[in-house]
Amino acid sequence: MSWLLLLFAGLLEVCWAVGLKYTQGFTRPLPTVLTISAIVASLVLLEAASRTLPIGTAYAVWVGIGAFGAAIAGIFLFGEPATPARLGFLALLVVSILGLKLSSS
Repeated sequence: MSWLLLLFAGLLEVCWAVGLKYTQGFTRPLPTVLTISAIVASLVLLEAASRTLPIGTAYAVWVGIGAFGAAIAGIFLFGEPATPARLGFLALLVVSILGLKLSSS
């Protein structure tokens, strides 16, 4: 169950990271409220997952999911470059996340 909570926490991190772009410096009310809500929900789920998972693993996976998702969202939503090197390093990030999951007891 903790890994599922952590997955959702990471997905919400992607949402708030992307949401920051839409807040335009927290001047747009609806994107600001949605982004802040996603931040709070993401942290609450991270805290719940870290009750049973080691904090180092939970935090690294949470950040990894967020970084991977934000980078992919940037490519598709904002036209950021999808160079072979960038995609290769994102693949390494996925391998690292999976490795942490598989090596956890």
